[in-house]
Amino acid sequence: MAIAVGNKAPNFTLPSQSGTNITLSQFLGKSPVVVYFYPKDDTPGCTMEACQFRDEYQAFQDAGAVVIGISSDSVASHQSFVDKHNLPFVLLSDVKNEARNAFGVPNTLWVMPGRVTYVIDKEGVVKSIFNNMLDAKAHVSEALKTIEGLTTVA
Repeated sequence: MAIAVGNKAPNFTLPSQSGTNITLSQFLGKSPVVVYFYPKDDTPGCTMEACQFRDEYQAFQDAGAVVIGISSDSVASHQSFVDKHNLPFVLLSDVKNEARNAFGVPNTLWVMPGRVTYVIDKEGVVKSIFNNMLDAKAHVSEALKTIEGLTTVA
């Protein structure tokens, strides 16, 4: 079952591109978190999305937010993707789709992992969900709008 806006985000622990385990709960009470699930490293749409997050990364940092990308690619694949595109945020390897399933990220056309972005506030509550497979760049602008709204209210 997919989580909805207003739900607590499910916690997860996954290895980053450097092999270090990252747990969602380590950010609670400290910063909002943007978690974006994407299908595959180094594919056209996913590269466009990752590079858009990279290009807008300073705005997320200025708002105090953490950006985390998640796919089922390996740690080594993520490290290569990060190096190739100078990505300043962590990518987590969800090879068993545990986090993807916990969030309820749907597949597209029943086979391709979906592209869904979640904005989670400091308390761990999901504030927005953006699900759009084809408009990869829109994930960044939608997430940034929500993050900026959180900092305006805070």
